[in-house]
Amino acid sequence: MKISVIMLVYNREYMMKRAIESIKAQTFTDYEFVIINNGSSDNSGKVADEYSANDRRFRVIHREKGSIGSGRNTGLDVAKGDYITFVDDDDWCKPDFLEFLYNLIAENGADVAICGSDGRAFDDKLIMTAEEAVIELMWRKRYTVAFPAKMFSRRLAKKIRFPEYDKYDDITQMHKLLAQANMVAYHGVPKYTFYRHDNNNSAWTVDHNLIRPKILDEYIRAYQDRTIWLAELFSKNTALWSYFQW
Repeated sequence: MKISVIMLVYNREYMMKRAIESIKAQTFTDYEFVIINNGSSDNSGKVADEYSANDRRFRVIHREKGSIGSGRNTGLDVAKGDYITFVDDDDWCKPDFLEFLYNLIAENGADVAICGSDGRAFDDKLIMTAEEAVIELMWRKRYTVAFPAKMFSRRLAKKIRFPEYDKYDDITQMHKLLAQANMVAYHGVPKYTFYRHDNNNSAWTVDHNLIRPKILDEYIRAYQDRTIWLAELFSKNTALWSYFQW
């Protein structure tokens, strides 16, 4: 099994079909699609089961509602692929999404491959060390902390567990994954679409009226922890990590 695609689903019975169909249409076929039904109260679980019944590559796991991190950990626990990628239940990807990322890893001997997305597309190709990839991440120009639009080697993805209680696990984990890669390959051709809507977990980033004190407190704590962690690993750039925090 070359690739495990992991998707967490929660009450998205009408949106998730588009995401699933985009995976079914992939030109790269040696993959498994692990769908975690995170305690949905609508028909999301039923929709996932219907697809699974007609495609042997699909696996559905039903669990009680938990955090995003705990749901992703469930997917990692059962994933069998040599490489792992995440898709969100309200997004979709181009038919050659998996093939593009897989080739990017294989051709460059990388632990991580990153593609562009709609709205964040650049015809640039970068082959980066771990520290270079983290610095590029901090600038938030070519790519962000979001887990979709990236592919990770199994060796790397299995190293880190998602926090079970924090809501914004991408902020706490992405820099750690990139920092432990032997090489990171980026090519900004858009192969993934992030669908922005009011129910996004990160909707407040584009609508500041949704900001609440609890959100800011969690972000500030995550950024502080990130600065400390990176300063210990890459001490020569301590001032830069502090700059990015502010």
